[in-house]
Amino acid sequence: GWSSSGPAPGAFPFYLGLLVTGASVGTLVQTLIKGRDPEAVFVTATQLRRLASFVGPMILFLMTTYLLGLYVATALYIAGVMWLQGSYRLPVAIAGGTATAVFFYLVLELAFQVPLLKGPLENALGLT
Repeated sequence: GWSSSGPAPGAFPFYLGLLVTGASVGTLVQTLIKGRDPEAVFVTATQLRRLASFVGPMILFLMTTYLLGLYVATALYIAGVMWLQGSYRLPVAIAGGTATAVFFYLVLELAFQVPLLKGPLENALGLT
């Protein structure tokens, strides 16, 4: 709902959820009406490899976040993706990952004061 200062907490996720649900129902109805070609291929091997190249690093990022904290995982994820998928030189990729993690720390932790998941490195540096 709405409060005197604008949308109340939970309003945006609720309306976004309604939009996603509506689009899903529309896709379901369209599929049921139009039918499905039994010879159609859902996903090709090339498309599956491209999907795995995105999903695999993201899963590793999530696991690393719980083990090492968000900022270390972010630095590793960005550096790894830049190096492996973007073909950046390793020093440039490491600099990009580190800069991204530092930027997120400065903006989220210091400027907006939003505490995020920290790991052993942040604790050792006293950034908790």
